[in-house]
Amino acid sequence: MKNPLRVLQSLTLAMAGLFGLFVFAGNLMDYDSNFQFVRHVLSMDTTFDGNALMWRAIDSPVIHHIAYIGIIIAEGVFAALALIGAVKLFRLRGADVAAYSHARSWGYAAYGLGFIIWFFGFIVIGSEWFAMWQSSIWNGKDTAMGISTLWAGFAVLLALNEPVATANSKK
Repeated sequence: MKNPLRVLQSLTLAMAGLFGLFVFAGNLMDYDSNFQFVRHVLSMDTTFDGNALMWRAIDSPVIHHIAYIGIIIAEGVFAALALIGAVKLFRLRGADVAAYSHARSWGYAAYGLGFIIWFFGFIVIGSEWFAMWQSSIWNGKDTAMGISTLWAGFAVLLALNEPVATANSKK
C-alpha cells in the first residue's frame, strides 16, 4: 500500500469526525437528556453538601440553554472540520508533502477544537470550576479525559511524516 501512514491519518480523522457527528446528532435528537447534564453541572446541585464553591453555581435556565447550544454548535463544527479534513487527506494521500501538509490544517483545527471542548470545557470548566468531580450522578470527567487523550494522540499521529525513501531502501 502506498503511503499507509497517510491512509491511517485520514482514517483516524474520519473516525474522530464520525464520533463528533454522532455526539452532535445525539444532542439534537435527544436534547433534554444531555441538557440535564449541563443544567446539573452548572447548578452544582449534586456536589458535596456544604461545598464552599457554591458561589460559582449558575441557576439561570437561559444560561444553561445558551451553554448547551454552544456545546452542540462546537461539536458540530468539530465534526465538520474532521470529516472535511479526512476527505482532503485521503484524496491527497499520494500528493507531494507541501500539498498534503496544507490539508492537515483541517485535522489540526478539528483536534484543537476537540481539545477545547472536551479538555477545557468539560475538565477545566465543568470538573474543576463547577466541581463536577464531586457529583456521583453528573460526572463526565473520566469520559472527557479519555476523549481529550485520544485527540492529543491523534494530533501527534497527524503530525508524523512518512520516512523518506532512499536508494538503498527501495529493494
